[in-house]
Amino acid sequence: MDNVSNADRLWSVEDVSAYLGVPVKTLYQWKWLGAGPPVRKIGRHLRYDPTKVRSWGTEEAA
Repeated sequence: MDNVSNADRLWSVEDVSAYLGVPVKTLYQWKWLGAGPPVRKIGRHLRYDPTKVRSWGTEEAA
């Protein structure tokens, strides 16, 4: 795992929560409602592509 750069790392729910300034619970609600930034489930964990989270944030603000 040491060979994976931070640029390639998918974000956790906690990472996205900190970046967007919203509670983790909100991200889970958005996932359930089909709203929010694009997310995928890997095993039992939600993971986000940082590039897509950033573009979603700018689309929503526009």
